[in-house]
Amino acid sequence: MKEAGIPMLLAEASVVAALLSALSSLLLQRYPSLMRSWITPLVGLSGLLALLAGSSTLLSGVNSTDTLPLGLPWLPWSLRLDALAGLFLSLIGLVGFVISFYVPSYTREFEHGSDSLPALGGFTGLFLAGMLLVVLSDGAFLFMVSWELMSLSSYFLVTFQHEKPANRRAGFLYLLMAHIGGLSILLGYGVLAAFGDGFGFEAMRAASLSENWATIAFLLALLGFGMKAGMLPVHAWLPEAHPVAPSHISALMSGVMLKVAIYGLIRFTWDLLGNVHWQWGVTLLIIGSISAVMGVLYAMMQQDMKRLLAYSSVENIGIIFMGLGLSAIFSGTGHPGLAVIGLVAALYHAFNHAIFKSLLFLGAGAVLHSTRERDLDQLGGLLRRMPWTGGFFLLGCISIAALPPFNGFVSEWLTFQTALQAWTLDSGILRTLLPIASAALALTGAIAAAAFVKMYGVAFLGQARSRRVRRAREVGLGMRTSMGLLALLCLALGIFPTFMIEFLNAVPQQLIGQGIGQATAHGWLWLTPVSAQTASYSAPLVFAGVLATWWIAQALMRRGRIRKVRRGPPWDCGYGMPSARMQYSSIAFAQPMRRVFSGLLHFQENMTDDGQGRERYQLQEQDPLWDWFYLPIARAVNATARKVSLLQSGNVRIYLGWSLATLVILLWLIS
Repeated sequence: MKEAGIPMLLAEASVVAALLSALSSLLLQRYPSLMRSWITPLVGLSGLLALLAGSSTLLSGVNSTDTLPLGLPWLPWSLRLDALAGLFLSLIGLVGFVISFYVPSYTREFEHGSDSLPALGGFTGLFLAGMLLVVLSDGAFLFMVSWELMSLSSYFLVTFQHEKPANRRAGFLYLLMAHIGGLSILLGYGVLAAFGDGFGFEAMRAASLSENWATIAFLLALLGFGMKAGMLPVHAWLPEAHPVAPSHISALMSGVMLKVAIYGLIRFTWDLLGNVHWQWGVTLLIIGSISAVMGVLYAMMQQDMKRLLAYSSVENIGIIFMGLGLSAIFSGTGHPGLAVIGLVAALYHAFNHAIFKSLLFLGAGAVLHSTRERDLDQLGGLLRRMPWTGGFFLLGCISIAALPPFNGFVSEWLTFQTALQAWTLDSGILRTLLPIASAALALTGAIAAAAFVKMYGVAFLGQARSRRVRRAREVGLGMRTSMGLLALLCLALGIFPTFMIEFLNAVPQQLIGQGIGQATAHGWLWLTPVSAQTASYSAPLVFAGVLATWWIAQALMRRGRIRKVRRGPPWDCGYGMPSARMQYSSIAFAQPMRRVFSGLLHFQENMTDDGQGRERYQLQEQDPLWDWFYLPIARAVNATARKVSLLQSGNVRIYLGWSLATLVILLWLIS
């Protein structure tokens, strides 16, 4: 193992650059223009250094370690950069670097407003540094310190515009669930530390746990990391926090922070626990399937752009969990080759989701920046006024809907190919479960396509529904550059999947002991995850076919073989000219789906008078898990608190009696 190599030095420099950006926000708070010109390059530099450090580690396969002169004398802060850390370090760095182009234009409106620009810049730097340190940590102590730094800094970013009650409510819910999840992770590390005689990851890897204790540790880690990732049913903070945060922070949280939680689960389960049981895979597969289906159903019902994207993150986290579950099932049943495909599918989708979800949140931020509207039913016709944003947003929608030849299709196709190998398993229950999960994934893909057709069609096509939208203008060059880079990556990762799989290959070699060489055995043109006889996919040929079809159609139109479409007003059945109020709305688009899945959704419909003699339809939708899961817990906590409050009688003699009883019990326990 190479000690403190160049990749590690680059990674440490990226953390320092992120911390310097936070410090600079405090020092330059009186000079807003200098803040944007100084802090943003530091964020971009931090991302670029992290990308270089992670990618060089993945390509070289050489691990690096280092020990910082911090921490406690008997518990130093140790760092480790291996293939798994390198992948997620690359992901954090890539998104951080791209977002650095977006921030200056987006934050210009905060310079002279009531919101604190130094707070935004400072906590963004701390947030980025916390995520980087989580990935680099080689011990539970530094991991938990970094995890709390990431959680607390992102809390202040969620409540950045704290004068709004919705922001404060979302921030409180997020902080509460973040600390519950952190406590669960800490208990999971405590189990490993008890058997491994130390808080370092090396000692935990050497721990000898019984199957029961290993399962307890896994479930604690699943709860903690799953809560941060947004899995059902502990996802409630996510659709509340993402919409209220600044849009580039929403991109970092959804695109990156959720993946840091995925990293933590993989590190804990596949690396520290090591011996993966197939029962854990069943748990992950069931939770992932439910999260995917329910997440996309909730997304389909939303009218708020950012809230729709937040619920879509629940869906995509579910797909990642499905890939991890399939990998664990095949690993625990003695099929390491198929376990590798499942793990690669999950990692590929994690990387893809970071790219296209960041693109979509940045696109939603551009719409919000230009129109001050997030409500889909107040938008419309934006493609004419914001053609660059509309084009990039369309590519993001195609990618997240998993349509070829874009990146989302590849990772979901790999997940399908893994699940379709259920026939190799001996258990009849597992052979039944995997096809059901495949059907859930197919249903998820269909509803996701409908949800993003709704989102794009209502927001960007048709006619503008409000005066602000009619006056919208295209955003600045920096914001367009960020979206363009991410859109280009969506296409590149979809057209050349074999290169990305080679990039990911070092991770299964580290965690499972073998790579996925069969997938790229036929060169860059064909992707064959199991074998060429079983299934193959050629993204370059699909892309070439799409381009050829478009070129032929254009050539025929130029020669007059195909008549150009004559544009004119549609037949109006004798009524007046169509107006924006006659268009399909977001609510109307989702109505058939709402009727089909009414048993899984809670909503109220009513008609109100808008004050001008017109009836206005209103739909209030609520996550049913609030009634099924969260409210019973809240009522139990409140009831317990009321009973405990009876101890506060106000009588000093009773308080002294309680203190004496406590001392007696403690002395008895100690002796």
